[in-house]
Amino acid sequence: MLGVRHHGPGSARSVVAELDRVRPSILLIEGPADADPLLGLAAAPDMSPPVALLGYAPDEPRVSAFWPFAEFSPEWQALLWAARNGVPVRFCDLPAGMVLAREDRQEGQGEPVGPADGEGAAPADQAADEARVQAANGATGRSADAATDQASHTARDQATGEADGEVAAPGEVAAHGEQASSGEQAAAGGEGLSSEEAAPGAEPQGLAGVDYADDPIGALAAAAGHDDPERWWEDLIEVRTDGSSPFAALTEAMAELRAGMPEPSPRELAREAHMRQVLRGALKETEGVVAVVCGAWHAPALAGPLPAATADAAVLRGLPKRKAALAWVPWTHSRLATASGYGAGIGSPGWYHHLFSAPDRPVERWLTRVAGVLRDRDLPVSSAHVIEGVRLASSLAALRGRPAPGLTEVSDATLAVLCEGSPTVASYVTRDLVVGELLGSVPDDAPPVPLDADLRARARTLRLKIASLAVALDLDLRRDLDRRRSEFLHQLDALGIGFGTLTQSSVRSTGTFRETWTLAWQPPLSVAVIDAAVWGTSVQEACAARLLARAASASALPEVTETVSAVLLAGVSQAALAPVLRSLDAVAAADQDVVSLMTAVPALVRAIRYGNVRGTPAGPLAAVVDALVIRICAGLPGAAGGLADDAAALLRAAMDGLHAALAVYGQPDSGSPARWNGALRQLDGRRDVHGLVAGRVVRMLADAGALSWPDAAVRFRAALSVGATAAAKAAWAEGFLGGDGGDRAGSAGSGLLLVHDRELLGVLDEWLADLPGPDFLEVLPLLRRTFSGFSHPERAAIGRAARALGARLTPRGGAWPSGAPWGAGPGPAGTADAFDQARAAGALRTVAGILNGAAS
Repeated sequence: MLGVRHHGPGSARSVVAELDRVRPSILLIEGPADADPLLGLAAAPDMSPPVALLGYAPDEPRVSAFWPFAEFSPEWQALLWAARNGVPVRFCDLPAGMVLAREDRQEGQGEPVGPADGEGAAPADQAADEARVQAANGATGRSADAATDQASHTARDQATGEADGEVAAPGEVAAHGEQASSGEQAAAGGEGLSSEEAAPGAEPQGLAGVDYADDPIGALAAAAGHDDPERWWEDLIEVRTDGSSPFAALTEAMAELRAGMPEPSPRELAREAHMRQVLRGALKETEGVVAVVCGAWHAPALAGPLPAATADAAVLRGLPKRKAALAWVPWTHSRLATASGYGAGIGSPGWYHHLFSAPDRPVERWLTRVAGVLRDRDLPVSSAHVIEGVRLASSLAALRGRPAPGLTEVSDATLAVLCEGSPTVASYVTRDLVVGELLGSVPDDAPPVPLDADLRARARTLRLKIASLAVALDLDLRRDLDRRRSEFLHQLDALGIGFGTLTQSSVRSTGTFRETWTLAWQPPLSVAVIDAAVWGTSVQEACAARLLARAASASALPEVTETVSAVLLAGVSQAALAPVLRSLDAVAAADQDVVSLMTAVPALVRAIRYGNVRGTPAGPLAAVVDALVIRICAGLPGAAGGLADDAAALLRAAMDGLHAALAVYGQPDSGSPARWNGALRQLDGRRDVHGLVAGRVVRMLADAGALSWPDAAVRFRAALSVGATAAAKAAWAEGFLGGDGGDRAGSAGSGLLLVHDRELLGVLDEWLADLPGPDFLEVLPLLRRTFSGFSHPERAAIGRAARALGARLTPRGGAWPSGAPWGAGPGPAGTADAFDQARAAGALRTVAGILNGAAS
């Protein structure tokens, strides 16, 4: 009886040593019993952990559970040992069909559910998932499922959480913790040390009065005189390198703990009854040794004389079942971490992997890897740093009475010596090494997840090669094949599978019928496929379910409109569009923020434009756009007054997006563009409107033809005249000319406007020339930001226009100073005011600097 801690390197090493010693005839491992046909693949050459067994209901893939394995998992090493030695191996825990049946029943009415670790979970379960993650990260002994129950208000018949990957206890599942799909750990749970089967108010005591009802390992540690259960367990078991057997002592200790606790829950009794039934069958098949690798908590229930088989059969009789399918899938170290919400999670998967793979001189090898990580970030780390770090870690272990340096010691040494006390630098080590992002792989001939099989089949049909080398793909959406390719890539994007990335088209076109994608299949996308598999068995089905769930859970209007756009781009059925539009109406009706309403329109207009190419009816979306514009125009006059700088910038950006969208709206029967121009005219000339918005309003009206350019120049001159502060004038100029160069309506060509409209350029020139020194220094950053939004050719053209302007206009005094950057020329009559030519030349050079020297 080999009782282990799931994902423990010391336990894994001891399991291999003990199996070599006893040489069993049959090996039983805690795991879903219906996964036996897949166990032979564990030793395949292309199988590389971390991997996981995925169990799912074929008719409802969102009902699913995962059983992860790492290289340092005792169960994984037992599988490899059996393959090397030709020993029959079987899983002995409840079949996945029973686990999934319980999940479906607990969700109630067959509701769609998400994966247990919260990755890709159905939106309805997000609150429960967050509670479960918090519980998994909380103090040892707190039940993850208890927190889940509180968040979801769903009746649970059993709590099955574990804090920080303790030895398997009541509620732990499978070989190393199942991650179940109902927003809680699966029936056979999620690895736990917790037990909520105790009678209300009962606080069992044992081992010198230590309370161990929720934390048996904590009780053992306390009995041994330690106040840190994790460190005690690591020192006792996980840092062992000699492979000596701790199993008899662990089984005895767990038996003592169980003796003082109430009877396990019905679910735990069923799990252990099934394990005993499989064990009885194995004992009948052989006269030799049968070895069982299971969570240490279960070992006492399987060791010694077994109860009558009829009693176990009675426990299992009547348990719900459903059809289940299983497959090997890639996994990552980060998904094994406690922070991912995994019930059997460990805090440092990368460190445990290192302890298992480098038993000799682990500290020296680890700090060498740390140095490599820091050097990759161009941080200076020498061999002397590594040597001193090793010495410090060893000294700390001796001072703390530890048998060998642990992660705490090497982390302290890393922070003090290699990172020179910088927590920010040390965080690189935590992310890259302590947790790590090691990605596993499965053989190509392994049974695929249905979604993955459909993805690859559709890629072949559409002649899209799945390869790691980036390839550019230009699509003409007027062609049927390219349109289906585009829909497929948008569907994957909606599922979070980034096989394709939209890029700037390499073909010049003003229409909406071209798309350019960059295709590249990176290994992490295999995990993204697994995450997305909870939404359906085909790409199109999963995409529709994911988008419907996203729309149902969205509370912000822009989020819903982006979902509407995604539905149309992905070619999801019209049946899916109707509920999304209902969600849009509901959210829009409750949203009173004008900026939020504005930011919702561009995505809808894009959807209408693309719909023309993709054959999507525009009527329902156009009605939504027109309704939003009516509300925007009604609320804009009140929303635009008395704004601070930040609020004005947000409003200006939202106005830009709306103005650009309405410019290409293309609905002849819609009055939205005219209605928008009318709302802008209400703002024109108002003194309580921020300059950034006021300047933009004038520019939009001029661009739309609702205001003549001479009138715009008059307003420009008035805004820069006396009365307002220099900063307010600069804000008006920034709003009119384009600002920060972002994606704004009318910003393209703003620089050329100054080139071709010499009156506007003259107004700006006169204002700059007349600014006092302090005011000029105040507005210089604003002007710099305005001009930096222009392209380099535009700035160069402005410089040439300014030079030509300088040839016709002279400053007060009648002549430009010698060597002035704008050239020289005769001044008009009546400009006899004297000025300091040397100081003027310096100011002109500064203006040239504003234009990046284009005019010098």
